[in-house]
Amino acid sequence: MMTQSRTLKKELRKEALARRDALDPFWRIEASLEMAETARDRIAFEPGAIVSGFWPMRSEVDVRPMMFALREHGARLCLPAILDKTTIVFRELVRGAPMVDMGFGTVGPHEEAEVLDPAIMLIPLAAFDARGHRIGYGAGYYDRAIARLQDAGKEPRLIGIAFNCQEVAKVPDEAHDVIVPEILTESGLRRFEAP
Repeated sequence: MMTQSRTLKKELRKEALARRDALDPFWRIEASLEMAETARDRIAFEPGAIVSGFWPMRSEVDVRPMMFALREHGARLCLPAILDKTTIVFRELVRGAPMVDMGFGTVGPHEEAEVLDPAIMLIPLAAFDARGHRIGYGAGYYDRAIARLQDAGKEPRLIGIAFNCQEVAKVPDEAHDVIVPEILTESGLRRFEAP
C-alpha cells in the first residue's frame, strides 16, 4: 500500500515534470549552456577528480555541456549504468568509447568501461524544495548508490540539477531520503544548510 507521503511525492513529481516539459526547447538549451558556465566557474575540484553526470532524457537539463566544461578543467567523467532493478554503478565516460542503451531513454558507457566512485555527483531531479530535499524518478537508484558510497567511507559532493520550475513548496520527508546540499538551476548554484 502506498503511504501518504509517497502518494504526495508522486503527485509533486508529476506536476513538476509537466512544468519542465512545458518549457520552450530552445530556452532549455540556452539555460543548459548557462548552467554549464556556472558549473565551470563555481564547482571547484582537484584535477583528476571523478565527476558523475547523466545522459539527459526527455526534457531534463542537458548536462553534457556542463560535463565537458568540467572535463576541460581536469575532471574525470562517468555516467550511471543500470545493472538491475535496484543498482547503478558509475562507468568512465571516455571520448570515442562505445555507448549502450540503458533503458529509460538514456545511454551509458559499455560494460568494458572502468567502474569509478564519483567524488562529485551531478544528480537529476524531478522536483526539489528550498531545504534541499529532492524527488527523483521513483526507482531509488541514486539513494541506494549514495548510501553504498557512504557505507564504503566515501562522502561524494552531491549537486542536484534542475530548472527553477521544478521547485515545490515542500517535499515530504522519508527516512531513506538523501538531502542534496547544493542545487544548480538556471538561477545559479544554491547551497542549503544542514538541519
